[in-house]
Amino acid sequence: MHSELTTRLDFVGYTADKRATLAQARDTIQAALAPALDRLYTQIAAHPETAKMFSGPSHITRAKQLQADHWAHLSGAAFDADYVERVKRIGARHAQIGLTPQWYIGSYAIILDSMIESFAGMERGPRLPFGRGKPDPRFDQLRAIVTAALIDLEMSVSIYFEQEQAGRARAMEALQEREKSLASLLVAINETVDAIRTGSQEIAQASGDLARRTEANAASLAETAASVQEMDQRLKTTAQSARRTVERADGAKATVDTGRTITEQAVAAMERVSESAKGIDNVIEGLDKIAFQTRVLAMNAAVEAGRAGEAGRGFAVVADLVSALAMRAEEEAGRARDQLTATQADIVAAVDMVEKVDGALSNIAGDVATVNQLVSGMASDNQTQAGAISEVSATIGEMDRATQQNAAMVEQTSAAAQNLAREVDRLARQATSFQAADGPGPSAGARATVQALRALAD
Repeated sequence: MHSELTTRLDFVGYTADKRATLAQARDTIQAALAPALDRLYTQIAAHPETAKMFSGPSHITRAKQLQADHWAHLSGAAFDADYVERVKRIGARHAQIGLTPQWYIGSYAIILDSMIESFAGMERGPRLPFGRGKPDPRFDQLRAIVTAALIDLEMSVSIYFEQEQAGRARAMEALQEREKSLASLLVAINETVDAIRTGSQEIAQASGDLARRTEANAASLAETAASVQEMDQRLKTTAQSARRTVERADGAKATVDTGRTITEQAVAAMERVSESAKGIDNVIEGLDKIAFQTRVLAMNAAVEAGRAGEAGRGFAVVADLVSALAMRAEEEAGRARDQLTATQADIVAAVDMVEKVDGALSNIAGDVATVNQLVSGMASDNQTQAGAISEVSATIGEMDRATQQNAAMVEQTSAAAQNLAREVDRLARQATSFQAADGPGPSAGARATVQALRALAD
């Protein structure tokens, strides 16, 4: 017989005779067990807290069969190692599914009540005279059944409490491990809090400095943006002035080109006048020849008049007048030739001056073209610079807005860092409340909680 069970049987006085009595009542127990189990599982199905432990009718049927097998083994009075292992499995299973002793003991009460009721309804043995009868064997059987059931119940409940005790022991071990882990965690938290506090203070200080520098940069960017905008406006004004200068240079170039055209026309006209003067010189030369021939004819007429005597005196007067007129014609032709020569000289000088003017105008036109090209380049450069300055101004404006946004974000970061520092201090105070005064480890309150749990487990 199993040693654990022997002690229990000896304590309650469950002798071999009583075990034999139990074995004799086996058939009676089996007959009474079926309605008892039906009554038990009807109650289980009707009660919500016990019904939820079963998935359905098939589950209840299997449990009922296991109960019948267990009672069959118990009624055989074979209190051996197999019986002990069976009871341990049943108790462990009850602890696993959360079947508390109140339901387990209640189940035994229902089964025993049904069995006692069945035994009470059995026919009694013959009675002796004077109202005295033989001792009814049913009472011995009932005593054996009830004692066996209570022993079985005690063992099952003991297994349940052993499981609970083992669970509490495991919980205490886990609690002790958690206690050690908590101590290490608190030390790590304190170290981390110190590091975070230092880092958050540095971040707050750096954020404050950065905020001030960012605000200064924002102010400088605002001034730079204003200066660039003013420069942009001046460049645009300069570009407009350069365009107007180009227009004036184009007008001057057109005027010079017109002057050169007029000069060329004047040179051509003077050349035509020079050619005309040459024709006049030929006419004067012809007149001079005519005057010379007239004077020769007058001389011949005077000679003929002298030969004629008194009769040719009148011809002599006419010949003198014609000779005088021829001489005046020669003189006038000479003066005309001199005047024409002077005029030709003036025309040549005028043509030379006009050609010089044309050369000067040509140089002026070249200079004006060069100035026009330079001014056009300056205007184009100014326009390009104005566009570039406009882009720079827009970029600086964006930088100014971004810098202002960064300044706001830095201020928010600084405030967040300060809040973080305050939260870290609060966390440090909370962590310190869990730390003992004599070094790392749980505080007195935490240790008291652990001791209370240990006492409850004991």
